[in-house]
Amino acid sequence: MGFKCGIVGLPNVGKSTIFNALTSSSSAEAANYPFCTIEPNQGRVFVPDERIEKLSKINNSKQKLPTTLDFSDIAGLVKGASKGEGLGNKFLSHIRQVDAVIHVLRCFDDKNITHVNNQINPLDDLEIVETELMLADLDMLEKIKLSNKKKLNITDKENKSLLEVIDKAIDLLKKGEPVNISNFTNKEFNEINKLNLITSKPIIYVCNVDENSIINGNEYSNEIYLYAEKYKRESIIISAEIESQISLIKELDEKKLFLEELNISESGLTRIIKSGYSLLNLITFFTSGPKETKAWNITNGTNASRAAGKIHTDFERGFIRAETIAYSDYINCNGELESKNQGKMRSEGKDYIVQDGDVITFRFNV
Repeated sequence: MGFKCGIVGLPNVGKSTIFNALTSSSSAEAANYPFCTIEPNQGRVFVPDERIEKLSKINNSKQKLPTTLDFSDIAGLVKGASKGEGLGNKFLSHIRQVDAVIHVLRCFDDKNITHVNNQINPLDDLEIVETELMLADLDMLEKIKLSNKKKLNITDKENKSLLEVIDKAIDLLKKGEPVNISNFTNKEFNEINKLNLITSKPIIYVCNVDENSIINGNEYSNEIYLYAEKYKRESIIISAEIESQISLIKELDEKKLFLEELNISESGLTRIIKSGYSLLNLITFFTSGPKETKAWNITNGTNASRAAGKIHTDFERGFIRAETIAYSDYINCNGELESKNQGKMRSEGKDYIVQDGDVITFRFNV
């Protein structure tokens, strides 16, 4: 199972075009008018990882099963969305269901594509969307606070602690600041995360630029880069037009050649995945054999027992040990047998912290 990213932004910034390109689908109608996306379109793509190819080749695996990334194309937000403008409340609820937010910003000029505010100013666009997200969170927090105050018992320390964190978050939002982890202790932020606030989710700003700006960006994307740097967020340059062209190329070698001709080392999808992994603190471990080679996503810091449960609950319940080989050792030894002969296989207990790239065979008894 991968992670869920919601694609948000004002109407006509290129959200649906990017969604279609990234998922190589045409399920999202990319039209030159607001609200062309009525329901959040869902797309699932495989995460490209050359390691799974190499492991599969060593074991002659019949199947290769990479991890996946889910995209939700959420209809364009407008000013007043938090008060229901443009069916905003419905779409804001969709954003609460994702793990990370991809905020697409229009960073190109084109007289043939209308802008909802009749001017190209990505910083203003960013402010409009983020203000609506903050207002939506503020409204929800004030309702939770009112509800919890009614239940508050003088000895209810847990409830008091929650209310203190809520007050802190409310103060930030009233100042126009998102609920960012840098403003909270780890314990406080864990409490905030239980509330599923939109502004506490990791955000990637995707600057949709013209084809000529894909290498170095432009004045618009530079403004977003500086803003993202200020708030310690990710900023990525993508050309929806180029991504659309890439999605039409079926052969991997042809895609590589196309990217080389543009002096691009990787596609926008790959950059989004890498940023998403970093933001959500994810790593990948592998299981590999003649039947299949499969990649699994877990949060960095997950122990062997919980990683086993990712495959099946019985693996975690009856966990005995994790026979573990580092990816580099597995490749250098050309498989499990020689890795074992050279002493590279380790027998790890349930508390072992799984590392990125570990190739694991779980032993269990139920």
